[in-house]
Amino acid sequence: MIKYDRLWKTMEERHISQYDLYTYYEVSKSLLHKFRKNENIEIFTLDRICTILECNIEDIVEHVPDEQYTQYVKMQRKAAAADHSRASRQKEYGETPSEK
Repeated sequence: MIKYDRLWKTMEERHISQYDLYTYYEVSKSLLHKFRKNENIEIFTLDRICTILECNIEDIVEHVPDEQYTQYVKMQRKAAAADHSRASRQKEYGETPSEK
């Protein structure tokens, strides 16, 4: 999951308020709402915000692994490793894939 909690801290450090963003920098209130709800933000928009705040992307964005998806990825990696191992053995020993 991508979280934007760091954005608010960086804004505070730079003394830039939400009011400043939508009044002086043409950042929409709906975009600020997306940041608050950790919704999808285009990379172009993140670039604009970094420019406004004179910061790096990691000053506004944080990746927090989703536990359920992490477990899924681990299972997929195991399956891929098993397939790779099986394919390597078949190639090395000239085995043909067994029919199911």
